[in-house]
Order: sequence, then C-alpha cells, then structure tokens
Amino acid sequence: MAKLLLNGNHAAANACKDVGVQVIAAYPITPQSPTVELLSQFVEDGTLKAEFVRVESEHSAITVCIAASSTGARVFTASSANGLCLMHEQLHWAAGSRLPIVLACVNRAPAAPWNVWTDEQDSISQRDTGWIQLYCEDNQEVYDTIIQAYRLGEDPDIYAPVMVCYDGYILSHTLMPVETIDDKESIKKFLPAFKPHSKLDPDDPCIINLVTFPWIRHDHPGMCHRFCLDTLR
Repeated sequence: MAKLLLNGNHAAANACKDVGVQVIAAYPITPQSPTVELLSQFVEDGTLKAEFVRVESEHSAITVCIAASSTGARVFTASSANGLCLMHEQLHWAAGSRLPIVLACVNRAPAAPWNVWTDEQDSISQRDTGWIQLYCEDNQEVYDTIIQAYRLGEDPDIYAPVMVCYDGYILSHTLMPVETIDDKESIKKFLPAFKPHSKLDPDDPCIINLVTFPWIRHDHPGMCHRFCLDTLR
C-alpha cells in the first residue's frame, strides 16, 4: 500500500488508473471536473494507457462509453447535477444493454435555484434507470468503491452499470489520507480482464438491443437482445 493525501476526485482518478481503465469520456462540470482532468494528465504522460475522448456534452460522453463498452473495453466517465440529467436518455440504454460502465457521480444540486453545492437529488433522480448506485462516506471509500464497482459490474452473473456517488466539495475537494494499491498484480487477481457478454466485432457482425426483435439468447441469460445478421439473412 501507498498512503497519499488525495481529495475525493483524485481518489477516483487514481482508482481508475490502478484498474487499467481503457477508455475515458467526459465533459467538465463542477465539482466533477478535477476527476477527469487528472485522468487526462495520466493519459498524456503515459501513466495510464487509455483513450481519452473529448466530447461536446455529457450525452455524448455516455454515448462514447456505451460504444466502447460494447466492443469489450473497460470504460469510465464522471458527471454531476445537470450533466447527469443530460445523460438520462442514454443511462437507460447502458443498463438495458447490461454494460458494466462505471460512472463517478459527484453529487451536486441540479438547477433551479442555481447552485453548485452538495445535493444527492442528481443521482437519486436516476435511480430507476437500472444502474447500481453506491454511496461513499470518505475518500478511502471513493478509491475502494471504484475498484469494487468494476468487479461488481463485470461479474457475469450481474453485468450492470455502476454509479459511484460521493458528495461534491465535502469529499470531492477535501484532502484525506488514502491508501492506494501499489501491487498491480493483486488488483488483477481481484479484478480479472473484462469479458463482455457480447462484443461488437467487424469479423462477427451482430445487432445489439434490437427494437423490433425482442429475441434473447437462452444459452446466455446475461446477453440482452442479440440478433446475429446471419439469422436475419
């Protein structure tokens, strides 16, 4: 273990680095922004080998995560308040497709009245979209829970997106001692490589989440509405 002095946002970013997230897409919003800013720095300096996708909105950020997760990548995004509200439509898509996306929700009051202070109504308003929600009490829990969220969401018996929630400013911008894991092999042992229930692949074309063909593969209950093009032919 290494003990670092981290705020909640940087604890989340360090957890993503340590689990080897492969794709990050996010749009800045207070008080979430430092989370992905540090991740972009990790990617830039080569500390984290991942793709950082710059997008024009939170709706696009979650859409990128959906696409990347559908190809078998381990993905991460973060948001707060009105940004999470803008993701709402696609949160349903992620859950319905059983994609183990991890999203850090740095809890903040949505408008109106306009303010940037702590209020968990942003995540609570998304509770029926099908995401597992986990709430953290301190920055050590933020770090630990991000890692556990991937283990939980990628479990073949679950396959679900996970929202890790922590209070804006109270945790996101407050420094606390956080024990991080130096031994990456122990993380790999706890969190094996992501094995998706279905995977978009040019060499094995398929349609995922069909609207007009509610057909489910009974040999793999975790696979939602997958219809091979060969069958359509």
